[in-house]
Amino acid sequence: MAKANLDKNPRDVARMFDDVGEKYDLTNSILSLGQDRLWRQRTRARLALQPGERVLDLAAGTAVSTVELAKSGAWVVACDFSPGMLAAGRGRNVPKVVGDGMHLPFADNSFDAVTISFGLRNIHDFRAGLQELSRVTKPGGRLVVAEFSTPIVPIFGRIYKEYLMRLLPKIARVVSSNPEAYEYLADSIRAWPDQETLAKEINANGWSDCGWQNLTLGITALHAAKKAKQ
Repeated sequence: MAKANLDKNPRDVARMFDDVGEKYDLTNSILSLGQDRLWRQRTRARLALQPGERVLDLAAGTAVSTVELAKSGAWVVACDFSPGMLAAGRGRNVPKVVGDGMHLPFADNSFDAVTISFGLRNIHDFRAGLQELSRVTKPGGRLVVAEFSTPIVPIFGRIYKEYLMRLLPKIARVVSSNPEAYEYLADSIRAWPDQETLAKEINANGWSDCGWQNLTLGITALHAAKKAKQ
C-alpha cells in the first residue's frame, strides 16, 4: 500500500488516498469522535452560501463535504486529485472533477466561493494552491479553509499530541484500509503552521482580510478571506 512522506510527492499522495477511499468517511468519523460532521456544518455556515452561487469544493475526497455545501442551494462541484476518493463517493449526486490543486481545470473568475477542507496540507506547494484558488474565484469572492490547527489550551494540546502520536495510528490499524496513511496524517498535522501563521500565508497568496475561528478548542480552525475586487 502507498505511503506518502512530508515531501508530498503528488503521485504518492494521490495513490495513498486512492487506497483509503472506500473506508475514508467511516475512519474519519471514528478518529474525530464524530466531530467531522460538525466541522462540515460550520464550514458551510461560514461560507454563507446563497442559492444559485457557483462553488468549488477542492480536495473534496468522497464528496461528503460537497453534499453538505449543496444544502445551501448553491451549485457545488467536488474536485480532488485522487480518482479513487471520488469513485468512493459515486453514490453522491454532485458534479465531480479530477484535478490538481496547483493546476485547477477551471477558468479564471469561475466561482463565487471556494473552499478546501483538510486538504491544503496535502498540496505539494500549498501557496501555489492558494494562488490557484484565488485565480478561479471572482473578484470579491470568498475562501474558507478548514484545516487541523494548534489547540489553544496548553493541557489539551499535550493530550491531543499524545493522541496523534500514539492512539490515532492504533485506531487506524483497526478501521482503515491503509493504516500507514494515518501515520502521514499525524505527521502532517504536527508540521502544519499555527492559526496566525496560516492567516499570513493566505493573505500573501491572493487573498485579503484573513481571519480565523477555532473549532473544538483549536483542533480545527476555519480561515476565511476574500479576493480583492478589481
